[in-house]
Amino acid sequence: PAHWHIDWTKLSSPCRGLTMLSVSTLVVVFIFYWVGVVAAFSPSPPLLQRCRTVAAKRPAGLLIHLAPASRRSSSASSSSSLNLFDKMFEEEGALGKGITVGKVQVALDCINRDNNSIFTFLEKAAADGGSEPYELAQLTNTVCLALMRKSDEWVGACSDSKWFKWDDAGKAESLYNDWANREAAKFEKEYVPSVADSKEAVSGGPTTAVVSIIIEIQGDTTKFDGAGFSIAGTKEVLSSIASDVMVNEGECTNAVEVFWTPSDKEEVLTKHDLLMDFPEIIDL
Repeated sequence: PAHWHIDWTKLSSPCRGLTMLSVSTLVVVFIFYWVGVVAAFSPSPPLLQRCRTVAAKRPAGLLIHLAPASRRSSSASSSSSLNLFDKMFEEEGALGKGITVGKVQVALDCINRDNNSIFTFLEKAAADGGSEPYELAQLTNTVCLALMRKSDEWVGACSDSKWFKWDDAGKAESLYNDWANREAAKFEKEYVPSVADSKEAVSGGPTTAVVSIIIEIQGDTTKFDGAGFSIAGTKEVLSSIASDVMVNEGECTNAVEVFWTPSDKEEVLTKHDLLMDFPEIIDL
């Protein structure tokens, strides 16, 4: 029977190169096709369920809230070319692809601690907060808005984030816990703010205060870059977080912890304390 046979030795160099290139292209396209098929039919792993509400206290204070992790498709946030490649095969969620773990910290110069101070807003938010996804999202939204309303008191800020694909949900969980533990380790005691604490008469003199928000959120659209480089950039980060946590009634928010210091109304956080405990904060 007739058949085709290519004698590679009789082909000119350009022809051999062109033929080899065509075969290589077909192999690459075939591989990408099957990788896409496998990714499309692979089930998304559920995030670890958890729920905790605690708070802490050092020579200053702190509030911690952890939201129950919810099951959703995906979301993300990245800058490297490797992450861009990973995103090609991620499902699109309400806030994008994959999972983002982010952190923003704001330092304020509090002249007094009256009922209009940031401390009053934080204590009330802690007392009113709960452990359901919407309640945790509402808590985060309230804290971000309170910080933005006090922008005239800002003296410094910083932010950081890392994106993970959905298959690396465990790594996202680990980083979130690591960042939260690093902040909690700066404090000597833990406490749960009560309604009585929020209604207690405020005393104490001027102090520097630091509010830290650590969040694990689905998607790659939440903005974390820019806090500390300008007032406008810091506002943009807080506004993005405040908006995104409320999407789908808080179901996109996997976990949140909010810390503040000082909490004891008689204690003062000095500029030296700020430099020693929060060296990452950039002066505004």
